[in-house]
Amino acid sequence: MKALALFSGGLDSMLAMKTISDMGIEVVALHMNTGFGGSKDKSDVMKRRAKIAGAEFVIVDVREEFIQKILFDPKHGYGKYFNPCIDCHGYMFRIAKALMPKYEAQFIITGEVLGQRPMSQRAEAIATVTQLAEDDEGLILRPMCAKHMKPTKPEIEGWVDREKLYDIEGRSREVQLGLAKKFGWEDYQSPGGGCLLTEAYFSKKVEEFVEHDRLEVSDIAVLKHGRHFRLPDGAKLVIGRDKEDNEAIGKVQSPKYYFGEAQDISGPLSLLSKTASEDDKKLAAKLILTYTKLPSDKDGEVKLGEELIVASAFENKEATREFFVSVD
Repeated sequence: MKALALFSGGLDSMLAMKTISDMGIEVVALHMNTGFGGSKDKSDVMKRRAKIAGAEFVIVDVREEFIQKILFDPKHGYGKYFNPCIDCHGYMFRIAKALMPKYEAQFIITGEVLGQRPMSQRAEAIATVTQLAEDDEGLILRPMCAKHMKPTKPEIEGWVDREKLYDIEGRSREVQLGLAKKFGWEDYQSPGGGCLLTEAYFSKKVEEFVEHDRLEVSDIAVLKHGRHFRLPDGAKLVIGRDKEDNEAIGKVQSPKYYFGEAQDISGPLSLLSKTASEDDKKLAAKLILTYTKLPSDKDGEVKLGEELIVASAFENKEATREFFVSVD
């Protein structure tokens, strides 16, 4: 017997997998990579957590399809920000269902808890997600709150022991934290640390971006890092804030951007739209130099792609705020 688990990396998912694996059922933890799971690569961490919970870890790359089919036209709308949670959950279940033959799995599990999240885990929302998942056979089991729900096929057929499932409800984490302590777990994700689309600052970046350009997979990495500016003629400028940002920006592979960097003085790595006008290039150079230690009364050089531009810095960073896409 085998089950596929939707695995976010969080405690509820881990406990759901632990509950089923302890019944002698093989569990494969599917992490659906939409591209918006966080600003850092946590695949090694999630693999370790899946193993702790008794599951094999597999990443499913759905970034392109998620952008094309879910992000911009969710049937059930968005949450507080740019997060199409209900449509997203239904989509993930459909992907998992399609993968069942590949992994020879009989059912699907998830760490959802009834009433824990205001948009996607209300009773009505869970019912809607189940419909979106086209789960006519009752193959989706929610071990953490199963006793508040009608028995699913795995329970009816005796594949799992319903008595060993849980009746957790609401936003309190007391039961889950108690179980983690019982199992001796210290390595698990804190609540609310999942999708970037549920965060105000990131949603603002996405909304602003699509007003000017078509979002592609390569753009997701750009949105995750740096200070973001929109210049008067429409160019996007991203300036690294620290070493981590600079390293991430340096790994961006996109035909849309030039790399930008001050010459002969230490400073951040930057990205500038290749469609930038001459005026935007000059302003970009000025902004980049402002985040170096170049005195404002001195000229400096910035390399944008293969072009060298001479400019001076603004007198202070406050003068750059009018071009900010978001202040963080």
